[in-house]
Amino acid sequence: MPVPIRRLFVALTLCCALLATATACGNSGTDAAQDTAAVVAAADTPSPTSSAERQKFAKTRFVANAGLAAGATYQWIVKPWKAGKFKKGTKGRKFALVKAGLAGAFAYNRLKAAIRNAQGDPTLSKALAPLSSGIDALKDLPSKLRKGDSADDAAGSFDDIINKVKDAGKSAGAEVTNQVPSAGQLAGGS
Repeated sequence: MPVPIRRLFVALTLCCALLATATACGNSGTDAAQDTAAVVAAADTPSPTSSAERQKFAKTRFVANAGLAAGATYQWIVKPWKAGKFKKGTKGRKFALVKAGLAGAFAYNRLKAAIRNAQGDPTLSKALAPLSSGIDALKDLPSKLRKGDSADDAAGSFDDIINKVKDAGKSAGAEVTNQVPSAGQLAGGS
């Protein structure tokens, strides 16, 4: 995984500044090295969050992930399905099926992330518990969409699960709206 040059430059500058500060102001001996190591270790440790903050962020993350899954499903699976693009002999069928397969894999990934996020909030967790098996059943549908095997059934399943997730979120106070992901997000899977 390549690291951007700006990030490397900032990290290098920070390390040099810490090293220069520790040696210029430090004691003679190993105390300066231990202090520098302590500063670096303290900078790497995340600050703890309260349970209220975790719950707040859990709902926010759930809404974002479920919204991306809903947007991808609607844009590249449901709309072409309703327009009849998945039927044999239709112009652009293969391209529509490939896009639907990618969108299905993306939606499955984001729905699994939304379920993980929902576990941080008790009301969301209870509302989504019955849907876990339905979301797990979506795992094989993207490959069926790409191949064109029972594309109508697969599109209907995605639409049904997305609507159930939206309803469960709404009942738990986390309303989900469709957010169409960019092509980069769709290709990257997150």
